[in-house]
Amino acid sequence: MDRLSWVTGDAEELPFGNDLFDVYTVAFGIRNVTHIDQALQEAWRVLKPGGRFLCLEFSKVTNSMLARLYDAYSFQMIPVLGEVIAGDWKSYQYLVESIRKFPDQEEFKGMIEDAGFYRVKYYNLTGGVVAIHSGFKL
Repeated sequence: MDRLSWVTGDAEELPFGNDLFDVYTVAFGIRNVTHIDQALQEAWRVLKPGGRFLCLEFSKVTNSMLARLYDAYSFQMIPVLGEVIAGDWKSYQYLVESIRKFPDQEEFKGMIEDAGFYRVKYYNLTGGVVAIHSGFKL
């Protein structure tokens, strides 16, 4: 842990030089960035050539039956649970809405490619409730 340091920064303007990191990971965060394209360009900038970008994020459910169940759960249960457990309906309603507004798997893959990454792939988990996107800086 001696080589680990915590840094607070803006994903759209990272406080690091070019070509510094072997891996850039983000989980359930890029959806909340104002300019996703700019954050992806920053990820590309700070990665070394050969570096890998990995993103775990909520995505679009690929099975229609699961999608209906997930929508009902998301809109009818998540905000209610947020209110009961945390006393905060609005934040959990925002969570559900932000998930629906986030680009689907193919669109996000295209955004990653547009930022300069190669060999971009994604892997759906739980029928697309979440997906892991991966790409390389060559």
